[in-house]
Amino acid sequence: MTDKPSPPAAPAAAPQPSRSSQQSQPSLQDRLVAAGFGAGWALVPHLPERPTGRAFDAAADRLWRRRGSSVRRLEANLARVRGTSPDDPAVRALSREGMRSYFRYFHEVFRLPSVPKAEIVARTHVSGAERIFENLDKGRGVVLALPHMGNWDQAGAWLVGSGHTFTTVAERLRPESLFRRYTAFREGLGMEVLPLTGGDGQNFGTLAQRLRAGRAVALPAERDLTARGIEVSFFGSATRMPAGPGLLAVHTGAALLPAIPYFHGRDWGLDIHEEIAIPEEGTRQERTAAAMQSLAAVFERGISAHPQDWHMLQRLWLEDLEPRA
Repeated sequence: MTDKPSPPAAPAAAPQPSRSSQQSQPSLQDRLVAAGFGAGWALVPHLPERPTGRAFDAAADRLWRRRGSSVRRLEANLARVRGTSPDDPAVRALSREGMRSYFRYFHEVFRLPSVPKAEIVARTHVSGAERIFENLDKGRGVVLALPHMGNWDQAGAWLVGSGHTFTTVAERLRPESLFRRYTAFREGLGMEVLPLTGGDGQNFGTLAQRLRAGRAVALPAERDLTARGIEVSFFGSATRMPAGPGLLAVHTGAALLPAIPYFHGRDWGLDIHEEIAIPEEGTRQERTAAAMQSLAAVFERGISAHPQDWHMLQRLWLEDLEPRA
């Protein structure tokens, strides 16, 4: 393991039109990561779950003890959530739980394709599911906005297993072979996956079309990948959240529902919160900004309730970001 674990390849948060760019040749580390993921999908489902789970815990602990840059960033982020210093022993202990949670996500990603849908549904403890289903049953689209918590792929598999496919947007990983594997994994679970970059540049239009057809869209939404996001107050400091979830709700009239996934013992939890109210007055930008600030407030409550399951190993707040070229 390196000091910097690979990103969990969460669906991207900002469905903005994108430009294709020529990618450079993948590095040796990129190729090794891709090979490791390929081996994981090939081998882990055929091995006993508990021993492999312990092996992933041990790998997480080794990385935690080394306290590399990713672990220190996680601790700094958790300190903001807890309102304390990164040197607080409680934050250090929490970061160990966080790394184990993060590696549990990877362990489950490798196993999910072999888990029956009925088992996924039965082991998912959901509150507020009716907020999704009642809207979809009436033909009204739903934007599910969620933070990078728990196992968001499993949450998607639960929704599919409950009878509703959905569309998401995925960050384009390096190397391309890893992106293709991740896309195939998610499509195998029943999702429609659009690439954040390198596609036809029509992501927003496609998502709006799906919502107007009364379908669901799911987008992680507390980390902006484009530098074009909406500035919000988050745990008392400024950050940017992607405009996509709020803008889609404003543009289409879809219900904007915050979703908080987390680990529930050996099972999974998922809290679907009340619909975010979209202001009737103001410009489209002002209405979108208000919706995203309301969403940030719900995310604060969800992350505070399950901080160990918030997988934010990157810089998030504006004052922590390195200047862009």
